[in-house]
Amino acid sequence: MTVQVHHLIGGEYVAGQGQHTISVTNPANNQPIAQLNAATEAEVNQAVAAAKAAQQEWKEVAVSERARVMLRYQHLLKTHHDELATILAKETGKTFEDAKGDVWRGIEVVEQAANIASMMMGETVENVARGIDSYSYIQPLGVCVGITPFNFPAMIPLWMFPMAIACGNGFVLKPSEQDPMTPMRLAELFEEAGAPKGLLNVVHGTKDAVDQLLTHQDVKAISFVGSVPVGQYIYKTGTENMKRVQAFAGAKNHMVIMPDADKQTVINQLVGASVGAAGQRCMAISVAVFVGNTKEWIPEVAEAVAKVRPGLWDDPEAGYGPLINPAAKARVLELIQSGKDEGANCLVDGSDFTVPGHESGNWVGPTVFSGVTPEMRIYQEEIFGPVLSCTEVDTLADAIALVNANPFGNGTSIFTNSGAAARKYQHEIEVGQVGINIPIPVPLPFFSFTGWKNSFYGDLHAYGKQAVRFYTETKTVTARWPESGIVEGQNLTIALK
Repeated sequence: MTVQVHHLIGGEYVAGQGQHTISVTNPANNQPIAQLNAATEAEVNQAVAAAKAAQQEWKEVAVSERARVMLRYQHLLKTHHDELATILAKETGKTFEDAKGDVWRGIEVVEQAANIASMMMGETVENVARGIDSYSYIQPLGVCVGITPFNFPAMIPLWMFPMAIACGNGFVLKPSEQDPMTPMRLAELFEEAGAPKGLLNVVHGTKDAVDQLLTHQDVKAISFVGSVPVGQYIYKTGTENMKRVQAFAGAKNHMVIMPDADKQTVINQLVGASVGAAGQRCMAISVAVFVGNTKEWIPEVAEAVAKVRPGLWDDPEAGYGPLINPAAKARVLELIQSGKDEGANCLVDGSDFTVPGHESGNWVGPTVFSGVTPEMRIYQEEIFGPVLSCTEVDTLADAIALVNANPFGNGTSIFTNSGAAARKYQHEIEVGQVGINIPIPVPLPFFSFTGWKNSFYGDLHAYGKQAVRFYTETKTVTARWPESGIVEGQNLTIALK
């Protein structure tokens, strides 16, 4: 039995009038589990209009009351945590534990949104000139849009709409059409938390809906997470239409392993960071850089990775689940073959892996290459699968040069017991997020998610203080209140007197 996924427009849940029907499938067997009708042009317009109308009232709501909505929301998310994780696991194929992590990292951002009052404080200076004071206010933009990917259907929407709405904006969410049920449940709980109808709208669809949102005259800001080509398109199209845009794109994240690192810690952390979530993370470690004699550890790394067994979402022994769809699987297999063809050593080959009883699923087993060089496709391209490429360098300086030459700059890590090596690495590396003895350095939400280079297009990043700046404008007031009886003389200059 398939479920009909609805749009949320102006507080109403509607199947929609779109003639383009999209099937949502279980990645473990590619059987349909839900379907949706892509939003029509009229329905997208209705969603934007509803967000605009609701925002006009919402922006006047006291910031403390906006914070209380977020407090109620985070409570509901925690109450329904396992329910959300179950929905998420079934439609993405993630293991239950991984799905719970997806939900929890989103809840952390909602908790930060509940602190919105302190983040929206302006600045004041008394007597900037004699008897003149200056002060600033932080005010919302209007209607904001979020376009989110399949790989984190709870966390990434929660990066966006809670912060935007806490700042006083209305919001239209266009989640991935591949796993839309989790975002819809997030929206239902948001309304249950007391959010006014129409403040959050959810429309489903593909490129047509995205293009309409990118060019809509009432949309002020766009947040996006996805691939590099689409991220570039979103940024270019959005900014050409005078929108504020933050577009988070692809990655090729390196872990640098120094000879003084603890070998077993490195192996344990590298296994999870490389093949966890089937490698479908923009912060996955896809390249391990072995410095000096640590290259001798590669066989043990391969042995540990080979022990990871993919499986169904409710299998407690499964290390990760299937890829999201057959096209994703085909692309990963093609890249694995390219690695073999270009001369890399395939130490562990997951190309032919299947799960008994679910042979039609999008399975790829853990895969490890050694002898990978920067000229190879498996090094140059984001594989987005459970594939680890191992490369070797002589020195830390060589490792830094290798990472800095890469066009991506999302995340990186170094494993070492040397404070000097760690300090040199964090200072010289041209990557936005650095882990020291931590493989996936996704910051907690009081900081911002700060990818660099071709991993991000825009100026202000997700969550934290930068998100507040992205979703708001600053208004500065300069004021004089002359005392009674004092007559000011004429001032024909720009100077404050």
